[in-house]
Amino acid sequence: MAVSLNLFKHWFQYTVIAPEFQGILLSEMLKIFKHNRIFVNPLDLSEQANYTKATSKTCINKFEDARSTGQKEVNIMGKYQEDAKLLLEYVGGKENIAAVSHCVSRMRFVLNDPAKADVAKIEALKSAKGTFTQAGQFQVIIGNTVSDFYNDFIAVSGIDGVSKEAVKSAAKQNQNALQKVMSVLAEVFAPLIPAIITGGLILGFRNCIDSIYFFNNGTQTLCDISQFWSGVDSFLWLIGEAIFHMLPVCICWSVTKKMGTTQSLGIVLGLTLVSGQLLNAYSVASTAAADIPKWDFGFFTINMIGYQAQVIPAMLAAFTLVYLERFFRKICPAVISMIVVPFCSLVLSVIIAHTVLGPIGWKIGTFISDIVYAGISGSFRVVFGAIFGFVYAPLVITGLHHMSNAIDMQLIADFGGTMLWPMIALSNIAQGSAVLGMIYLQRKNADAQEVNVPACISCYLGVTEPAMFGVNLKFHFPFICGMIGSAIAAVVCVATSTTANAIGVGGIPGILSIQPAYMLSFALCMLIAIVVPFVLTVSVGKKKGIA
Repeated sequence: MAVSLNLFKHWFQYTVIAPEFQGILLSEMLKIFKHNRIFVNPLDLSEQANYTKATSKTCINKFEDARSTGQKEVNIMGKYQEDAKLLLEYVGGKENIAAVSHCVSRMRFVLNDPAKADVAKIEALKSAKGTFTQAGQFQVIIGNTVSDFYNDFIAVSGIDGVSKEAVKSAAKQNQNALQKVMSVLAEVFAPLIPAIITGGLILGFRNCIDSIYFFNNGTQTLCDISQFWSGVDSFLWLIGEAIFHMLPVCICWSVTKKMGTTQSLGIVLGLTLVSGQLLNAYSVASTAAADIPKWDFGFFTINMIGYQAQVIPAMLAAFTLVYLERFFRKICPAVISMIVVPFCSLVLSVIIAHTVLGPIGWKIGTFISDIVYAGISGSFRVVFGAIFGFVYAPLVITGLHHMSNAIDMQLIADFGGTMLWPMIALSNIAQGSAVLGMIYLQRKNADAQEVNVPACISCYLGVTEPAMFGVNLKFHFPFICGMIGSAIAAVVCVATSTTANAIGVGGIPGILSIQPAYMLSFALCMLIAIVVPFVLTVSVGKKKGIA
């Protein structure tokens, strides 16, 4: 009796295919294709040393695609089989792969010995558009068809693919201490970015309607002349306040999520840092020391101060909670752990946060933001801007750029905006413009354009890795041209004191997060970041004979 497709799927999903059944299952799968009048080229399968579950999945996917589209001829293993085999060989073989996954455009490997990867041969593959190593992961740029390539690679290698999170976890074996710290920072702030971007857009819109005097000869704002817009302005602050003032809650939750401890305890800890019982952090500077409320324990007191919008105090408190919970869970008997672990962990964390870590973290955060602000706004701000604009793109390569999120948030808390983030957006735009130059130089090279065009678009929208690793670093000079354009744009940016309400989309849409008074100056900076790298890249490329 012929095996049904649904039964075959069941076997694939729930069982390990033993060698003695592999030939039978292959035969039955081919019968299913034949029954549906779909011709299958089985030669690729006959080259497989073992008929794996991954191959089974490929068969099923190809069959369903063919049946739904009416396709009459199917090559089961797909068009990337040969390149997939070669890639497996060039990365050091199956035994050198600790984990493999893929993202939107790249294969992501964690290699046991990265030195065994033959980069030159990999980049010579027709399917590969470039390679780079970041955060302990060896990544091969494939392009928009990466999912098809991944399926063929899994089939020919016999390796079970894993999630991106599992790859990140496995990649720690190839990271040094600094890279691990940066990786943790990145993973803590990554879930918060959408909310922060939303908050920045809301603040920008509110500034437009309640702070710009457009009406009655420049004497009134839109909110002054319209009760409706005044109500909109007040309502939107509900969201803006929740995002920025309650930021410690998000940070504490994200840290506990990242570290694998109890997330609800993280949320509660964050709430204790911004509770309404405490003096609001924004009111501390204007409140006399004698008037600051205190918890009075008879022989000592603790200031009742909130940490609204504070980044470092929240992170210190959250990591304290994480390690306390791990400690108590380790020493506490399982029979009473449900009671003892959360109680002791949370209470001690809150005490330590308000007595030691909060005040220290506040001072550290203020010190860092003061130093950065002095660099951006002081007598040497042009020099600071030039240096930062020039080196930011190399920082992205190392992963050190993730620390900028914490600095930006501290600047926003202390100064009501950040002049650092606009330069970051300009650096991204400059790298995208260098790719735009390569698009012009290689306009007759169809294979190159498959990488160049998507990389340029994604870079202008704030995702720089495909542009930098897939194009600019491959040729070297576009990367330098982008750095030069970024430095010039950053000089103009700091010279005009261009300030953002918050972190936004790190590309052309980033103008929406800029404070209205500085939108024109930021537009000028964007123009510089587009024109200079493009002209430099085209000029240098022509001299090098790039086409």
